[in-house]
Amino acid sequence: MKAVGIKALVAATAVLVACSEPPPPRTVSQFMENPNLLEAALVRCTQNRSETRYDPECINAREAVRLTEVENEKIRRAELEAESQRKRDALRRTQRAAAEARRRAAEAERRREEAAYLAQFGVLPENATTSDEPMSGNAPLAVVPEAPVEETMGGGTTDSLPATGSNAPTVELAPEEQPPPSDLSSIRDELRRRGEEDNNQGN
Repeated sequence: MKAVGIKALVAATAVLVACSEPPPPRTVSQFMENPNLLEAALVRCTQNRSETRYDPECINAREAVRLTEVENEKIRRAELEAESQRKRDALRRTQRAAAEARRRAAEAERRREEAAYLAQFGVLPENATTSDEPMSGNAPLAVVPEAPVEETMGGGTTDSLPATGSNAPTVELAPEEQPPPSDLSSIRDELRRRGEEDNNQGN
């Protein structure tokens, strides 16, 4: 019976010792994984700094705070770098667009000046004379020039002659009518008579 009592007493003593020992301090990893535990430990550790300066749990809590701040700083720097990169990319796109706009404006001005210069000599620029677009509608493919007007040597009348190769109808001119022989004889006789009268008057 005494042996049984001794064993029971030893077991009870062990239980009391185990219950009286404080739990092990929480580690840095536990504090970083559970922000609520970290906040509770910081509240307890800041109440009396002189007593908790060397407390293992408070030391781990302060280390967890430091590592958390380092991680947050890395994240903040990465976000700032990404924002700066986006701004640089946007600036490069704006500069490229402005350079392209200036190039197009300069090209348009050059073409305008070239067209104005060629217009002085009645020459159209290449982009005005050639076009890849087909002609629409029933627009004629060629323009037939008007026939030139020529003056006759004799009476000042004009005859419109069709241009060579045109589809204008040709007009045949009728030959001049010759006076009959009898009229020619009477005219010669009249001229001869007037000549004789002039000679007689001169004598």
